[in-house]
Amino acid sequence: MTARFVVLERSHPGQVATPRLPRGSAGARARRLGLVLAAAALLLACGGKRTSDGQAPEPEPTLPLPTAGIAGQRVGVYPLTLLTAAEALDWQPYLTARREALDRADSIIGALLTERSPEVTWVLPSELRRAAARAPGMLTNPDQMGSAILRSPGLEQIPDPLRSQMRSLNGVAADRYALVPAALVFTRTPGGRGQAELTLVMADVRSGLLPWRTVARGEGDDPWEALRVAFKTLTPGLP
Repeated sequence: MTARFVVLERSHPGQVATPRLPRGSAGARARRLGLVLAAAALLLACGGKRTSDGQAPEPEPTLPLPTAGIAGQRVGVYPLTLLTAAEALDWQPYLTARREALDRADSIIGALLTERSPEVTWVLPSELRRAAARAPGMLTNPDQMGSAILRSPGLEQIPDPLRSQMRSLNGVAADRYALVPAALVFTRTPGGRGQAELTLVMADVRSGLLPWRTVARGEGDDPWEALRVAFKTLTPGLP
């Protein structure tokens, strides 16, 4: 039976090496970016294996946050604008208040980023909103950008006008990279528990390329527990 959704718009060590984002000269950045994209393509191919009975493919492994290549930089963290939940979970009481649900998800993501990856200066959604408010008509409110389009696994570049909007906002509030929580989906596992699937994308707003993407998964008895469990898979080696 097809699952129905309520839509609210708005590795451990040794598993996978953390990809590094391009730095240095233009030529070096291009070469490194090519290696990152090639490694990502290989990981995607490996993640598409089918189960022994030939049914649904296994989910792709969650990649750790690529903080080694962005340590010390100001990285914009864009607000979540797409959240869905399967009706079978009966989690509508948690999610019916659209604004509150999106803000709570942003708060959890921001808190875990700063707690578990302090080597990066994360410019959280509240700061991006303040920057946009200081230049109305010139900068777009990040809540009103079409950032959810970046959830598409086949997308390799930021489409316009999103690219120009993100580049302008990052230009005044952060550096060249942006971390985008592109979608948060809650599904029901075969065992009856809820599972969070958080799609995250790292965007290079100068080149328009998307050098890193992953889906973090975690189970919980409510959406916020599931989100916390999912996010912690992005920083393996920490409790």
